[in-house]
Amino acid sequence: MTNADFSDRLAALVEPCSGDILKLRSAASSVIRDELKLFHAAAEHHLQSTGKGTACAIALSEAEDFIIRSIFTFASRSAFPGNAAEDEISIVAVGGYGRGTLAPGSDIDLLFLVPAKVSERIRRIVEFMLYALWDARQKVGHATRTVAECLKFARTDNTIMTSILEARYICGSHQLYQELSDQFRKSIVQTSAKKFVSEKLAERDVRHLKYGESRYAVEPDIKDGKGGLRDLHTLFWIAKFLFEANSPEELADKGAFSHEDLRRFQKCEDFLLAVRCHLHFIAKRGEDKISFDRQIELAQRLGYKGHGGLKQVERFMKHYFLVAKDVGDLTRIFCASLEAKHLKDAPRLSRVFSRFLPKSKGIKGTKDFSIESGRVVFSREDSISGDPVNLIRIFVVASNLNAEIHPDALHQIRLSLKLIDDSLRNNALANTLFLDVLTKSGDPETILRMMNEAGVLGRFIPEFGKIVAMMQFNMYHHYTVDEHLIRSVGVLHRIEAGELKDDHPLSFQLFPTLTSRRALYVATLIHDIAKGRDEDHSIAGERIARDLCPRLGLSASETETVAWLVRNHLLMSETAQMRDLNDFKTILDFTKIVQSQERLKLLVILTVADIRAVGPGVWNGWKGQLLRTLFAEAEPVLTGGHTSISRKDRVAEAQAEYFKHFPNWDDDQKKSEGSKHYDAYWLNVSLERQLEHQKLIAGAVPKEVTTAIKTDAFAAITEITIYAPDHPRLLAMLFGGCTAANANIVGAQIFTTSDGMALDTILLQREFPEEPDERRKAERVCDTIRRTLRGQLRLRDALAKAQQPHHRARAFTVEPRVIVNNTQSNKYTLIEINGLDRLGLLHALTEALYHLNLNIGSAHITTFGEKAVDVFYVTDLTGAKIESETRHKHIEKVLLRVLEPPAMSDQQSA
Repeated sequence: MTNADFSDRLAALVEPCSGDILKLRSAASSVIRDELKLFHAAAEHHLQSTGKGTACAIALSEAEDFIIRSIFTFASRSAFPGNAAEDEISIVAVGGYGRGTLAPGSDIDLLFLVPAKVSERIRRIVEFMLYALWDARQKVGHATRTVAECLKFARTDNTIMTSILEARYICGSHQLYQELSDQFRKSIVQTSAKKFVSEKLAERDVRHLKYGESRYAVEPDIKDGKGGLRDLHTLFWIAKFLFEANSPEELADKGAFSHEDLRRFQKCEDFLLAVRCHLHFIAKRGEDKISFDRQIELAQRLGYKGHGGLKQVERFMKHYFLVAKDVGDLTRIFCASLEAKHLKDAPRLSRVFSRFLPKSKGIKGTKDFSIESGRVVFSREDSISGDPVNLIRIFVVASNLNAEIHPDALHQIRLSLKLIDDSLRNNALANTLFLDVLTKSGDPETILRMMNEAGVLGRFIPEFGKIVAMMQFNMYHHYTVDEHLIRSVGVLHRIEAGELKDDHPLSFQLFPTLTSRRALYVATLIHDIAKGRDEDHSIAGERIARDLCPRLGLSASETETVAWLVRNHLLMSETAQMRDLNDFKTILDFTKIVQSQERLKLLVILTVADIRAVGPGVWNGWKGQLLRTLFAEAEPVLTGGHTSISRKDRVAEAQAEYFKHFPNWDDDQKKSEGSKHYDAYWLNVSLERQLEHQKLIAGAVPKEVTTAIKTDAFAAITEITIYAPDHPRLLAMLFGGCTAANANIVGAQIFTTSDGMALDTILLQREFPEEPDERRKAERVCDTIRRTLRGQLRLRDALAKAQQPHHRARAFTVEPRVIVNNTQSNKYTLIEINGLDRLGLLHALTEALYHLNLNIGSAHITTFGEKAVDVFYVTDLTGAKIESETRHKHIEKVLLRVLEPPAMSDQQSA
């Protein structure tokens, strides 16, 4: 449809509507809706064929301009004819729309600029336009103000000031628009520069806190996340305010950016706009979080292909994170330009430092660096070219002085990265300096992240460069691989420094006893360095470690230790979470691999750092208790039992700590309470939880079902503890009750008391942000469990009604696998089940085991994001292992059928 066709269709509405304004408005909305569909379809087709995001966003903005001009002309000449309305009102695009770029689901922000006295006709025109646009399903924000009102509000509201800063004329009175523009520049821009810059940067910092401080979170918000479009917009707002630049090109012409940086700005903006437009087209609404279930389709639309061990979605997201990194670089460069003009305060640490230093001061012992405004800069033009080791040394200097590196120096580093070649990588001094950063720095995480964002880390260790900005397409890891490794080093340092001693007392106590401290730091930095390859990353990582460590200056024994740790960095977490620690065969198998007490100490600390750095809420007290138990069980085996107390003594010690809280109990009471729980309970459950259990049991009614709830907002977990008479189908019924109440199980801890009661704790994924809502949900789950166990709820009917929620896990595939194993326990047959997690999976598995006539001795329920790994220790009904190969195959067949998506299972059974 041409512009003339659209105008003709609007004009043709007048006569049939016979002066009925409501009917006319409704008809106009229908025409607008049709026109927008055509515009959006054309824009989407052009985006898919060219990949040009900026061009798509401009085209959508121009289409919107055309719609608004047309409806204004129609309203003023046909709906409410009279004097030329163009003289009485100016229609102005503000906010994001004012920039002249729109995503398909973006808000349309309009300012109706009017004179002091507004006629009734103009009010009716504005109302007609707004309702016509709203009825066409457009998200229109609006304000009707005079020039004086705009200026008044802009002085007191930073959001309105920013909105007017981006004001763009669409139609109506150009004179009114020009008056606003001139007055805004004269009375506000020229008098409030420093205040505006400070407030905008502070606003950015608050936004980063809300949407995630890391630009490497694996489900980023493309608009408001760190390194997203809003960061580019913030630069442009400040630039427009200070430099009177109406485009990035003008920004470069006026010296705020180099032309190279301008090209980076445009490239970043084009990519981010392309992703955002595609995202809105896919969602059919304004959606800005790049969630897992959107990432696959985005990767397909943008034309990415799997390559070199990376899936297409992982290659797309790696590109995204590299762009986010470039946005960060541009922010630093621009802020340095502002500081040079005294329009931005130096960072807080630098301001503190600069109290004791003049603006520029040399650093003792070197002529290559000096301090400027409290930050390290290169003193000479040839500081890098004359000695490329300075590309590493500058980070050591910054670390020693507890100072930041000036953005100008970081810019120089980025331009000199080609000097980091094999000669520098093999330079003994450069490697010594790097090892000092890693192992002697007061804040290695910050320095390593700075090195990484400057591009130095990935060039100095090329294998690390391959995993920079690499995401792992799963729900378990919250950050890119490089960010995870750097955070792991940060956790390690905080453990050693005592900052996390309350969370990790064992690791803190072990640290001073290590003889391989340097090896531990290096292993922590590189334990996932081989991710994204076709072969197992632990095996490939071991090979990388053997090549890298001697170069860094580690001895042969240290190199061997690092290589072993990288190869086995998952051993302890998998054993602790997925095996029965009360089965001595588990401990023997584990210690056979570990072989020495030093390796055991190193491995437990590395495991803690690794899990803690995965993301918020991944670490919890249960995992800590499991690791401590595994350590305590393994240590006497590795030391011949001479340096640690026996298992019997450790049980007695745990009971003694517990009894301290009940000083009035006599010996008979203590004996009775101590014998109620088996050794596994005393060794695997924390004292805090034991006391909670005692309170629950003391208040229980005999032979009744008793429940308790504990919520943890930080870990996003709600725990439900059930105390009930034990029976073979109990576990299946508990999991079924949770499923019937639409609760998502992410873990479980199962115990049986000596008097035939079950004491089970089930971990549920938190559903509600507010505590009262979450507790009400948990109470409903408990009520469903109680009714299920009492026989008051027909479980089959309740499960049929349970809603499968829309879950991010649907974006993933996990190859189903069932392993039946008789070698890892002397008493039990192990059944390990791997599959895609879903609501009701655990109930289906345990129900299947019940119908297979298997007794569950212990269950180890683990979820790694979307992947469920459940291990059951089972016997037949006589208490014997399952020895028959035929029965093994039958068990595998039945459980593999359970792992199929429900729809597939239903079709096959039908």
